[in-house]
Amino acid sequence: MVKQVPSDRRIDCLPKPGADKATCLFHKCIWDDGHYSDTTVPACYLPPDTGYIIVQKSNVSLKLQKSRDGALNPYDTDITEIGVQITNSHSLLNVRIGVEGRYEPMVPLPRACRTSEQHFVTEIPNVSELFILRIRRMTTGQLIWDTSIGGLLFADQYIQIATFLPTDKIYGFGEHVHQNLKHKFTKYATWPMFARDQPPDPENPYRNLYGVHPFYLGLEKDNNAHGVLIWNSNPQEITTGPGPHLIYRTIGGILDVTFFPGPKPEQVIQQYLEYIGRPFLPPYFALGFQFCRYGFKSLVEMKETIERIQNASIPIDVAYADIDYMERYKDFTIGKEHWSDFKRYADELHKNGMHLVLIFDPAVQNVSFIEWENYDQVQHEIQNKYPLTKGTKIMLSVVWPDWHVAFPDFLDPEPLTTEWWIEEFKLFHQMLPFDGIWIDMNEPAAFGTNEYHPFYFDDPERPARIMPLKCPLSGTASKYDNPSYETWNSYAYNFAEAHLSNKTVCMSGMTNRGTQRIYNTKNLYGLAETIATQKAQHAATGKRGVVISRLMIYSLTVFICNTRCSKAVIELYSSEKSTFVSSGHYGGHWLGDNSARWIDLRVSIIGIQEFNLFGIPYIGADICGFNGETSEELCLRWQQLGAFYPFSRNHNEKGKTSQDPSRWPDVAKATKEANLFRYYYLPYLYSLLFDVSLHGGTVVRPVFFEFTSDPETHDLGEQFMWGSAIMILPVYQEGATSVSGYLPSTIWYSLREFDYGALVKPGHSKFRAPKDELIPVFVKGGVVIPRQQPNMTTTLSRNNPFELLITVGKKFNFIKFCS
Repeated sequence: MVKQVPSDRRIDCLPKPGADKATCLFHKCIWDDGHYSDTTVPACYLPPDTGYIIVQKSNVSLKLQKSRDGALNPYDTDITEIGVQITNSHSLLNVRIGVEGRYEPMVPLPRACRTSEQHFVTEIPNVSELFILRIRRMTTGQLIWDTSIGGLLFADQYIQIATFLPTDKIYGFGEHVHQNLKHKFTKYATWPMFARDQPPDPENPYRNLYGVHPFYLGLEKDNNAHGVLIWNSNPQEITTGPGPHLIYRTIGGILDVTFFPGPKPEQVIQQYLEYIGRPFLPPYFALGFQFCRYGFKSLVEMKETIERIQNASIPIDVAYADIDYMERYKDFTIGKEHWSDFKRYADELHKNGMHLVLIFDPAVQNVSFIEWENYDQVQHEIQNKYPLTKGTKIMLSVVWPDWHVAFPDFLDPEPLTTEWWIEEFKLFHQMLPFDGIWIDMNEPAAFGTNEYHPFYFDDPERPARIMPLKCPLSGTASKYDNPSYETWNSYAYNFAEAHLSNKTVCMSGMTNRGTQRIYNTKNLYGLAETIATQKAQHAATGKRGVVISRLMIYSLTVFICNTRCSKAVIELYSSEKSTFVSSGHYGGHWLGDNSARWIDLRVSIIGIQEFNLFGIPYIGADICGFNGETSEELCLRWQQLGAFYPFSRNHNEKGKTSQDPSRWPDVAKATKEANLFRYYYLPYLYSLLFDVSLHGGTVVRPVFFEFTSDPETHDLGEQFMWGSAIMILPVYQEGATSVSGYLPSTIWYSLREFDYGALVKPGHSKFRAPKDELIPVFVKGGVVIPRQQPNMTTTLSRNNPFELLITVGKKFNFIKFCS
């Protein structure tokens, strides 16, 4: 008789939409005809004896054989024999499950270990028993992982492992729009992870966005914390269940899981960043306020906007140019008609102590490209249009330029692509002396893939209806573009027409000079471009910089290409759009093409905290919202919040009303006050970024990181800290003149001008927050914070005297410098 599994402890046998009883029973799974009020409960689920049997065992390795009991793999044929390797090095525990020779991400991680007194131990059954992995904290005996829930499957294109969790206080996984800082385990929820050029939408949270971060932090019942990294770059997903339990699925590679012992939350992140690479240190000017606009019609309009902001006495450091400055959206070009005087304006900005950041999307010649595997896959009706691609296997697609583009192979094992990239930046910097690099579309993104009538067919500005990229979705060549299970990275969209290649290039495409498939490496593309861009920035400017990235593309018609915004930063600085594990070592990130809505403002507060967990502390959202028309009140409140983003930039889309803060007198006043406060405390913010570049850790910090023993702090997603000392409570509701928040039990002082230095009672409170005052900001007692009298730019501010803010704590003799 089949043993039933309670509804809160199930592993879905058929996670693909449309499960039915016949298919369920065919795969030896259990069908439940019960009707639950919770529609997320799997009706078809795996029996708990599904998995592998131990056939050989030593202290550090095991050989497993597929069990004849349990269910069949629903989407592929399980590999009969797999191996397990367990490495307990210093305080880190690593578990690898799979077969030698399978793909693993080709990313050079330090894999260093930060010393800790905490350790993990493993418990594994005897030979001939079902493989179960239990991981315990040695000092307390607390179970961290317990795979006795069953469900281990390992096929070429369907791999799964599941575990009970010791807590429902789980934070991380990305990139998504999470409505709460702490994951909710009351229902089943699936979070796909696969880099996609997808604007964040809080009303559709279960969608994969620009980056991939399979890392989480868990807070145990005794308030010890641990971290878990699942090292895989293939399409993947996490399902959380009420057990509480977690199910991880991927359709390629192996299972490579590393455990970090903490035990404090900040120590977990320090250990994690020691392993993957500590964050880069942005230049000081990159901490100033920044302004961008997609849709400037000319350099004159851009100059007038920046001057308006300056005339309102709003501190500002960086002016951005989106793709408008290019000649027909081609990289490394300057528009001849409306932007010809750009170099003179750049010189003027520099003379006034300001800086210039440009967007780039590449196009290449004589380097490696993303290619088709075989000549018979090439779309000759596209390829033959261009003399330089005729007879090649270069994969062509569509982005911003008028004609087809090719995608540089930034994963090229030879240095030629990076060397070309560096040389182009060096030459262009001589034409236009920029200070930062903004890279976009590096998921990589492409327009109209697999579509018969892509949106750009209706664009009157395009000179021709060029055909989109078509990927092999049927036949023997469709293994990678139409696998049996595409994960919810596809199913979260239009199920009938969704594919992994939608909005990007074909999964069957080849990178690494023809040795690896996009199916394996797509999630690494943005990271690889960011690394190349950081090198280019250093070579072009000779300065430490910042790179902010999302993606890059290349036009073969003129060997230059342009794309839109990416999420990485270069001092120069660069900012990246598409990120992966370790991206923070090379650049910063912005949270994507958000919308001018109150809910977008609120979830950005959670987003900046999550990316600090991921090791990307130079993080921010488009202030006032990118898509749609903002309102005066929303923009005012967002400027007040944005003054506390490490990456503080106002940016909006083409065709919408300008939302520069000088547009409304009240917004200008509020922005001036907020920015002056930010500039006053920039030495402290910079010291935090400096500290994490040396030792790892967080800059924007969840409150529970500092007050872990207080359960009231464990899900305070709408407030956050700068380091260990300053607490920020943003206003995120329309029409509010106060904000509810929680101050943990310690001494707090107000930093707002109207009640500066006043003692503030800890606990749950409602704090006044009229629009004409700074949002509530408090400082903890017993700390020393550096600050500096502000000016209109960081360049001018640096001429002013420094100050030390010293706050009295419970013990007058206990004062420390805050980090």
